[in-house]
Amino acid sequence: MTVTDAEHALSVRQILALERIAAGDPEVVAGAGHLDRPVRWVHVAEAADVGVMLSGGEMVLTTGVLLAGNAHARTEYIKSLHRAEAAAVVLGLGRAFPAPPEDMRRAAERYGLPMVVLHRPFPFAELTEEVQSRLVRRKFAAVSLSEGIRTALTGLITAGAPLQRLLDEVAAHSGCPVVVANLAHRVLATAGERSAVDDVLRDWERIARRAGCADGADWYRADLDGRGERWGSVVLCGYRGDGPTGRLLAERAAEALVLHRMLGGAAHTWEEQSAQSILTDLVSGVVPARQLLPRTRAAGLPVNRRTFAPLVVRDGDPAELDRVLRLLGLPGLAAELADGATAVLLSLARDQDPGPLTEHFAARLRAGAGEPVVVAAAEPCTAWDDVPAGLREALHVAQAAAGTPDVPPVVRLRDVRLRGLVRLLRDDPHVQAFTERELDGLLYADDPGLLPVLRTYLATGRNKSRTAQLHHMSRPALYRRLEAIESLLGLDLDDFEQAASVHIALLAHDAQRG
Repeated sequence: MTVTDAEHALSVRQILALERIAAGDPEVVAGAGHLDRPVRWVHVAEAADVGVMLSGGEMVLTTGVLLAGNAHARTEYIKSLHRAEAAAVVLGLGRAFPAPPEDMRRAAERYGLPMVVLHRPFPFAELTEEVQSRLVRRKFAAVSLSEGIRTALTGLITAGAPLQRLLDEVAAHSGCPVVVANLAHRVLATAGERSAVDDVLRDWERIARRAGCADGADWYRADLDGRGERWGSVVLCGYRGDGPTGRLLAERAAEALVLHRMLGGAAHTWEEQSAQSILTDLVSGVVPARQLLPRTRAAGLPVNRRTFAPLVVRDGDPAELDRVLRLLGLPGLAAELADGATAVLLSLARDQDPGPLTEHFAARLRAGAGEPVVVAAAEPCTAWDDVPAGLREALHVAQAAAGTPDVPPVVRLRDVRLRGLVRLLRDDPHVQAFTERELDGLLYADDPGLLPVLRTYLATGRNKSRTAQLHHMSRPALYRRLEAIESLLGLDLDDFEQAASVHIALLAHDAQRG
């Protein structure tokens, strides 16, 4: 029997459990330990040499009329079925034998061939029809499922769908959690009902070891490989259907994922996408930190009894950032967020000092980049629930430090001072109204060059010489510009409080414009 036929077969045990065969009062008299053999076909035959007509996997139905009175023929009959790899023999009692022949029973037991007797008259045609129709339906359903999921996944790939969309489709067909892992068993992506996925990820270390060997009773793994290289696997965890269908779904999913990767459907690797998903969810706060813990642990980041250092790097190359992390041997997740900001979450042992390590990381990153890179850091935290706030603080510091001259290698909240506070409050309606009132006469002035001059003048501490130098103009020309600004805003820039007020409004205006 071929592997494909076996996958769509019924077992001897399943056939004996059919309601229709119960009318024949079946009894297993030999080979009870082999009832899980697959039955590919049901064959009604009275010929003594039926074995030569079999190709394996058949359940043979007979009344034994040609075997009566010949013990040698009966044992040879069983032996020939064994040689032909028949799945089972069913003997209808009554016509030739009132009870199961002992010689046949002993031979069947010796060869491990399931032998079933029917104690009541039973039309073989009914059993043949029932089993054959079920076998055909199973095979058709498997082919239909195979083509259905293949068509759906191919359509998504053609449309440029991301990896997550493909996995969602597989999860919809399988009805169970789907996990993609690399060769180190680190989780790259998941799909399925969130609570069920989290249950799997909480026990992922055990499941990963199990998935690295062979298929289990309720989970199915298929390798991800192409062009002679294997890079991971896709696992269906807790699939409730039959084994052949589970294997088929896993194989179809693997085919689609390999094709998706080979076609280069994503700008980032799956590892990068995994880190990006986790860090984005942490920063946004949409998903509670506690719910993200299983995903983070399964992605390979140590989380037990650790100190977390939340960082955000502006204008840094993510590839160079990953290289520096590996070079320094620092466990961490790194992913691009938006607007040139890359979030980094370092996981350090409790006896490691985050301060010097962060400084060293920033120095190596700047040296590798060959240009200034802003590394913003929040206060380290030992509680996982504090990580989202830390990442948001680091992001705020990085945004506030953007465009600020002479920032230290590692920028912290205390370094951004007033600029940082204004950036935190930039979306407050009162701050927005204040900004409009203070700058109203200047924002819509005919001369667009006045606003940059004011910005430089205030940023330099109202240093007229430095302002004139930076804007490449003479002192008299600068004076005329400052007089025009004072006239439009109705204030005196020599008055400290008025200058401070408009300076705060200008910082808020710049923060609101991003």
